[in-house]
Amino acid sequence: MSDPPRTSLHDVARAAGVSLATVDRVLHGRAGVRERTVEHVRAVVERLGYRPDPAAARLARKSRTRVVFVLPSGTNTFVDMLDKQVHAVLPWLAEQRATAVVQRVDVFSPDALARHLVGLRGRCDAVVVMGQDHPLVRAAIDELVAHDVVVVTLVSDVPSSRRARFVGIDNVTAGRTAASLLGRFVGSRAGSVGIVMGSRALRDHAERLFGFEQVMATEYPHLSLLPPIEGQDLSARTEPAVAKLLQRETGLVGLYSIGAGNRGIQAALERSGRADRIVWICHELTPQARQALLSGVADAVINQDAGHEVRSACRLALATLSGERVLPDQERIRLDIFLRDNLP
Repeated sequence: MSDPPRTSLHDVARAAGVSLATVDRVLHGRAGVRERTVEHVRAVVERLGYRPDPAAARLARKSRTRVVFVLPSGTNTFVDMLDKQVHAVLPWLAEQRATAVVQRVDVFSPDALARHLVGLRGRCDAVVVMGQDHPLVRAAIDELVAHDVVVVTLVSDVPSSRRARFVGIDNVTAGRTAASLLGRFVGSRAGSVGIVMGSRALRDHAERLFGFEQVMATEYPHLSLLPPIEGQDLSARTEPAVAKLLQRETGLVGLYSIGAGNRGIQAALERSGRADRIVWICHELTPQARQALLSGVADAVINQDAGHEVRSACRLALATLSGERVLPDQERIRLDIFLRDNLP
C-alpha cells in the first residue's frame, strides 16, 4: 500500500482560505498578518498534519550550503583517498544546492587544528573534521556548534564535543579483529608482537589499540606485546623505527600497524629478510597495502570504505541542517577484511 500524499502548502492555504504568502508568513513568524488569521492558519496546519519538506526547502534555497572537509596534511594515502572521494561527490552535492572543499591541516598539532576550526566560523554551514580528541579541539568544535555550524567527525571521533554525528567504523572492534587475525595466523609459535600507531592522541588509534590488547591478553597469552611505536602516520618515521625493532627483537613473530605509514613498514620488513616469518596486519586498502598483500608481505588488511564515509558525512551534514530523517543502517560503515585471495 502506498503512503498517503503529503500535505502541501497549497492544501493549507486552500483549507484556510488565505494566500500562499500568508501561510508562509505565519509559518516563519513574520509580521503583516492579523493575530486572528495567524491562529486560524496554525489550527489548519495542525488539523491537516502539515510538516515542511526539508529536502524541498533545501533545493529552494538561493544560496548553496557550504561544507568544509578538514583532513590531515602529510602523506597519508588513505586521507588522499578521502580527498579524492570528496571531489567525486561534488556533482551530487550540486544537485542538493551544496558545495564542498577540502582543507588539509596538521591534526597532530591540537593548537593548529583548533585554530583552523575556529577560523571557519561564519565561513561555512557544516564542517567534517578528521582530527584528534583533545580539549582544544573539543572546545573549537563546541564554538562552531554554538555559532550554528554543523560538525561531523570523520574516521576518528571526538565524542565529548557537541558534534552532530560521527562517521566511521567501530574501532575497538577493528582492533579486536586485528588481534584475532594475527593470533590465528601466528598459531602456536611463541614470541613478541610489535605495534605501530600514528598517535595515542588519535581516538581511532587508541580504540584500536585497546581492542587489540584485550584480545591478545585473553586469547593469546603466549604472545607478548611490545610498547607501541608512534610514527605520526609517516613512512619516513615508521621505516627506521621498524628497522630498529626488527634488529632488536629477534623473536618478533607479529606486527600490527594501527594507522598509516605502511610503505615504510613494508620497506623495513622486506629489507630485513624476515617478512615471510612475521605476520603483518594493517589497515586501509590503499594501493600500497594491496601490493603488500599480493607480494605476501602483509597477511590481512582491515578496511573502511572511504567513498561510503564521505557520502555518509555529506548526507548527515545536510540532513542535520535541514531536519531530514536519517536512516541509521544506510550510514553504518562496514568493516571489511581483505586477504590476497579476496581483493576487489
